[in-house]
Amino acid sequence: MRTVTVVGASLAGLYAARELRAQGFDGRLVIVGDETHGPYDRPPLSKDYLTGRAGEEGLALTDAEERAELDAEWLLGVRAGGLDARGRTVVLGDGRTVCTDGVVVATGASARTLGGGRRTGVHTLRTLDDARALRAELTGGERRVVIVGGGFVGAETASSCAALGHTVTVVESAPLPLVPQLGAEMAAVCAALHRRNGVALVTGASVAALHGTTAVTSVELTDGRTLPADVVVVGIGATPNTAWLAGSPLALNDGVLCDDGCATALPQVVAVGDVARVGGTRAEHWTAATRQPRAAVTNLLAGHTVADARSVPYFWSDQYGVRLQFTGRRREGDTVRVTEGEVADGAPGEDGFLARYERDGRTTAVLTANRPRSFMRARRELAREIHGVPA
Repeated sequence: MRTVTVVGASLAGLYAARELRAQGFDGRLVIVGDETHGPYDRPPLSKDYLTGRAGEEGLALTDAEERAELDAEWLLGVRAGGLDARGRTVVLGDGRTVCTDGVVVATGASARTLGGGRRTGVHTLRTLDDARALRAELTGGERRVVIVGGGFVGAETASSCAALGHTVTVVESAPLPLVPQLGAEMAAVCAALHRRNGVALVTGASVAALHGTTAVTSVELTDGRTLPADVVVVGIGATPNTAWLAGSPLALNDGVLCDDGCATALPQVVAVGDVARVGGTRAEHWTAATRQPRAAVTNLLAGHTVADARSVPYFWSDQYGVRLQFTGRRREGDTVRVTEGEVADGAPGEDGFLARYERDGRTTAVLTANRPRSFMRARRELAREIHGVPA
């Protein structure tokens, strides 16, 4: 290959570019990104950046020295508009084209919105620009904040808003937040964190309408209640950015369909990160974005799948001063046992806890609260048990 184009200047895209150089590719490397910013770290956006404890300078994932070493052409602030697989051409949204021998699809995902017209005060939190706008609204006095969606982004944003002194309500359509990820028993423990920190939690209801002519003033729920709101943050998931691939030979179904090695049906195209559905699963986690590129690039350069990207799922979340860490694959019917620390009054105890999910006498997943050393040990043990896959 003489030219490889990485479409997406994200965490996954950056790691793919690094892998290309590390694995010996010395040809032309083009990196396309729809944001004007270079690669940056997203997890702090809902935490330290939102609360003002960290600035933008700490978010950058590259510096001038690394950019020089990568020796890449950076095409930022331009979207990909199409993929001409036969002609091996990436078409850009501004009409330009990039002739290429290989493509890494790393276009990520976009935050879902509620619709119903545009109003000031309504935000998503996915990008740096999103975080800038939300942070500006959260300064200069107490606000009534309604968080729509109790997932990890919603919970972390609620935690940050509460720390800033705002009045916060989390609205979750499910009976408990985080049930799909953690199961009902441990989801209840996380729900207790909201209440223990003065955040109201409304479950079993979704948004019927937003009110306010130009600026949001309230949120009407499907159960008939109306919540006053100065700021609304929508955290109801994300949609993979695959529209630009419509009409290409790639199979699309909630992401770009790939085998276990991130390879698509086209030998010269691989996909990584939030946009990639690898082996039937699309994982929107930092670890997937950093681990998948190694196998993906190996397979791209080989022209067929010689390495797989399997790993034991892992994610973490910081909420109300508690670091939650989870690894493994929980399934319905697994039993949960707290083996270290305790759950006190329905919430993590002072020293945190370690809980094991078990099936047929074997550990399938592990959740900890403020027990990083115990978690790392359990994570290594679980990884060795599950087909010898590395943690």
